[in-house]
Amino acid sequence: METLLGITLGIGLSAACGFRIFVPFLFMSIAAQSGHLSLAQEFQWIGSEYAMITFATATFLEVTAYYVPWLDNLLDSVATPAAIVAGTVATASVVGDVSPFVKWTLAVIGGGGAAAVVQGGTVLVRGTSSTLTGGTGNFVVSTGELAGSALTSIVAVLMPVVGLMAVGVACVVVVPRLMDRDSPPDFSEDTPGRPVEV
Repeated sequence: METLLGITLGIGLSAACGFRIFVPFLFMSIAAQSGHLSLAQEFQWIGSEYAMITFATATFLEVTAYYVPWLDNLLDSVATPAAIVAGTVATASVVGDVSPFVKWTLAVIGGGGAAAVVQGGTVLVRGTSSTLTGGTGNFVVSTGELAGSALTSIVAVLMPVVGLMAVGVACVVVVPRLMDRDSPPDFSEDTPGRPVEV
């Protein structure tokens, strides 16, 4: 049961990494120091004071950079692989009492996969915002991503099952709709509103 709870917690934290890479690690460090989060033995360093200061600094820099027009789009190209790695580490850090092979398999598939799906959704949203507003509306997207990362991190730590359910809804409902929005219209013969040939 404890392993299952750790996997659930890890996937929630990994999804938060898809919004912002360092925000979940800052929350993990604070939660570990306050006794609300148990870390696997080899990841105890995440709960250290030095790690918390480092994560706080990195979070500030990351959040600030995403409010700079066009730099946010450039960061997405770097953030996507980084989010997958961060999601993998986040899951591995809270899954204990299993073999290293099982732990890292779960971390890569569950954690890295959750981070990749969420990050992919944010890239699509920011790309659409950049196209429609010339980048001027991206601060709204950045604010939403920051709020999403913070809220997902908190819920994952305090209510892991609820966090996992929210991630599931995002993966199954929200992301496919965002991807469909960017697809070209289908003007097949059975589609209503097909342009009339003249």
